[in-house]
Amino acid sequence: MFKELETLTTEKVNDKSNRLDRMSTHEFVKLMNEEDKKVAFAVEAELEQISKMIEIVTLQMKKGGRLIYIGAGTSGRLGILDAVECPPTFGTDSSLVVGIIAGGEKAFKIAVEGAEDDETLAIEDLEAIGLNAEDVVIGLAASGRTPYVINGIKFASRIGCKTGAVSCNKNSEIGKHALIPIEVVVGPEVLTGSTRLKAGSAQKMVLNMISTGVMVGMGKMYKNLMVDLQMTNLKLVERGKGIIMKATGVDYNMATEYLEKSGKHVKTAIVMIESQCSYEEAIVKLKGTEGILYKAIEESIKI
Repeated sequence: MFKELETLTTEKVNDKSNRLDRMSTHEFVKLMNEEDKKVAFAVEAELEQISKMIEIVTLQMKKGGRLIYIGAGTSGRLGILDAVECPPTFGTDSSLVVGIIAGGEKAFKIAVEGAEDDETLAIEDLEAIGLNAEDVVIGLAASGRTPYVINGIKFASRIGCKTGAVSCNKNSEIGKHALIPIEVVVGPEVLTGSTRLKAGSAQKMVLNMISTGVMVGMGKMYKNLMVDLQMTNLKLVERGKGIIMKATGVDYNMATEYLEKSGKHVKTAIVMIESQCSYEEAIVKLKGTEGILYKAIEESIKI
């Protein structure tokens, strides 16, 4: 086990930080900042794989499938974080993007010892959410060798799911079992083996790309605006008005008026303004283009 760990890039000693305990605060933050700069370049090396993953998830979602993240420890928490941000940002149902962590929800706050080594637990957790062949399961494991995550990917593959894996070691064990392996090698951590640092940042960046890219494909944006956001508080209502103003060029009062006419649905309000149509007509236009806003507007212009 020890020898196996020693071969992993995520477990190697970073020679630049071997005096970490003797560094001044400024020396420490400067070194950490320098190491963090490497993360984006490491992600860049995997853009082709990330693109493939986005396209697969988008296709499966259009068929009625879900995006399921499964991980342990920091990786599992990052999956949950990405999943829970989708409903308020993109107006999705909370069941569309799901985060599963070894040890259950309580493990998000307090580590559950031994959960990541339990191979049968992953199957139980995936069965509990009714996993089916239309879903996409992405395993998250910085080391790429977490038994819980690997077994989850194996199970998902057996029932016909498309699978992906995000790890931070080349030729990872989890990558061998995933249809789309994404291996972001960020190098040894400033604090040896602490993969919540660069590895965690890399995984977060990849998940940001995946979920945002998928939602673009699902028509959740217009230009670069969040037109499907859920206005669950006053701040978000005001943001919704601002989005309408940016998208259409109308003033605040008109944006407010159309937001009310649309039943507080930004996307519908924009179609009503840009196409000069009623609420009912806007709904039909959006349905006819599968919610892709620019297509709904362009179709109106053609007519």
